[in-house]
Amino acid sequence: MALLVVLIGVVGLYVGPAISFVSTYREAKARRGEVRTLQAENDRLRARRKALQSKSTMEREARRLGLVRPGEKPFIVRGLPGDR
Repeated sequence: MALLVVLIGVVGLYVGPAISFVSTYREAKARRGEVRTLQAENDRLRARRKALQSKSTMEREARRLGLVRPGEKPFIVRGLPGDR
């Protein structure tokens, strides 16, 4: 009977760390997924930053916002197909 109690005690000592290991493993797996997602977002943002540093992209974005160069006359054309 004493050996059975000792055996249960030894098994009990291993259960706690085993449960902790499993939960840590699952959390690490979830974090690796988050890291992959954030890395993809980082890559996308770096590409966007690089694209925005080119002069042609900056001009296209400025035109999209309705900006004009000094000395240019802006024209607004209404009634084209596709206008809302």
